[in-house]
Amino acid sequence: MKVQRVTATDAALSFIDKLSKRHGPLMFHQSGGCCDGSSPMCFQEGEFRIGESDVHLGNIGGMPFYMSKDQYDYWKHTQLIIDVVDGRGGMFSLEGPEGKRFLTRSRVYTDEERQILQEDSQ
Repeated sequence: MKVQRVTATDAALSFIDKLSKRHGPLMFHQSGGCCDGSSPMCFQEGEFRIGESDVHLGNIGGMPFYMSKDQYDYWKHTQLIIDVVDGRGGMFSLEGPEGKRFLTRSRVYTDEERQILQEDSQ
């Protein structure tokens, strides 16, 4: 069994597909900072510089999702579930002009999932 650290709702996946058709390959980053940084931000691939302090959690809709290491340390016991809702997105995030915003929901891993993730990291 493969445990995903990040996944997305059907609505988010459909919206990611729409954005990628318009903008090309995308990438996501969640820094954990205040304001816009506390929500997942969507950029054209390569538009946001990933650094050594960023963790690649996986892909959603075929697009890479990164989180700052400091933020990841707080969230590593949960699976991130990226959703999209009506509202104002981050001013630099591609979904903003669409009247939508991405948000992060989460759920705590089961004991079995935690064990698998621990084994995978060794």
